Amino acid sequence: MTEIKLVRIYDHQQPKGYRILVDRLWPRGMSKVKADLDEWAKEVGPSTDLRKWFNHDDAKFVSFKEQYLTELGANPAVPQFLALVKTQLSKTDVLFLYGAKNKEHNQTVVLKEYVLQSL
Repeated sequence: MTEIKLVRIYDHQQPKGYRILVDRLWPRGMSKVKADLDEWAKEVGPSTDLRKWFNHDDAKFVSFKEQYLTELGANPAVPQFLALVKTQLSKTDVLFLYGAKNKEHNQTVVLKEYVLQSL
């Protein structure tokens, strides 16, 4: 059974699968070759204002999640992103890659939940 996996792009051990960077900004210090992406879906990342406001503050995560879900619901790029994920999941695992240090409170956690509910 294939699944969506959340993977920090800087981790040395990377599972196999279709690699989608879901950050709006390119990860600092990461070369395009080393990133080895299949897709960069920067348009589904949180808006710049929301990202800066959240600033990976655990205390703001619940509010961040609500606001990001609202953004995803209104984002015209989301249907195409969902179709891509669905297509790739029929063949292999899909990796949502991100740069944040916090593995529990970041946008990929919210995005994965949203995608799974939408498929």
